[in-house]
Amino acid sequence: MAQKKLQELNLLDDFLFGTLLSSEDFGEPFGRILLEIIFQKKFGRLKVIPQKVYYGKDTNLHETRLDVYLEEMSDELLPGQASIYDMEPDNYPETLRELARRTRFYHSVIDSKSLKSGLKYEALKNVIVIFIMPEDPLGENRMVYTICSMCEESPKLPYDDGARTLYLYTMGTVGDPPKALRQLLRYMEQSTDENAVNDSLKRIHHMVETVKRDGEVALSYMKSWDREERIRKEERQKVEQERQKAEQERQKAEQERQKVEQEKQRILLENQRLQEEIARYEKQEKQLILSENQRLREEIARYKKELAELSGRS
Repeated sequence: MAQKKLQELNLLDDFLFGTLLSSEDFGEPFGRILLEIIFQKKFGRLKVIPQKVYYGKDTNLHETRLDVYLEEMSDELLPGQASIYDMEPDNYPETLRELARRTRFYHSVIDSKSLKSGLKYEALKNVIVIFIMPEDPLGENRMVYTICSMCEESPKLPYDDGARTLYLYTMGTVGDPPKALRQLLRYMEQSTDENAVNDSLKRIHHMVETVKRDGEVALSYMKSWDREERIRKEERQKVEQERQKAEQERQKAEQERQKVEQEKQRILLENQRLQEEIARYEKQEKQLILSENQRLREEIARYKKELAELSGRS
């Protein structure tokens, strides 16, 4: 995979998106603009928590890295009203099954960290996971897919568990998404001056250009690329090792199959030999019986003849 230049990155690229939200100067205002465009409402104070890695409790458990999430911090919000927004630009197409379960995993990870010990479940914050992607995740050409929990037998029955997922498809046309959202998603896919067509996007574009000119960001990008390339190399090695292991298992299974086939042939040949041996024995036994019968008849005939001669003399 060829490395993009930093100047060529768009906001759908994980590094640029995460770097911008990690910025002390731009993180909170950038996140606020995104949320206000996506949800078409104003937000209070936000806390940005970028590039967070959650590891499994042991080496056998899965780990995940949340690109960035934002927490509402307003004192006016009652327990259960505050929300966590996890935003994930996703340039890597997955099957729906993988994406749906990945989303489920992200929700569970955030939930497990957001409820402090001793608090009631009603204090659990709402969690909204937002995927922004250039591929249609559900195949209906919608720009916005909103996924919520529901009662299957009664879909209109209110059931709010505080979990919601948004899939934002940058090229979707079905539905009636707000103009500002359509413009935002187009800009995220191609983050150029020409696509910064409103005041909010002009502010974002200024942040993007400022970050791209930062020397420390350029160095961080090189390091991150090296790290990601190393991870990709390790993954390729792991895949190759798994392939070789599978090939060895296949060869072993083939050897076992051939061994079984050889044993089967040996048994068939042995069975054939025994059948031939039995047939030969039966033939010899029959010949022996016939010969013995002939000898006995000849013996009887001789005795009869001798008896007849003895009777004639007397």
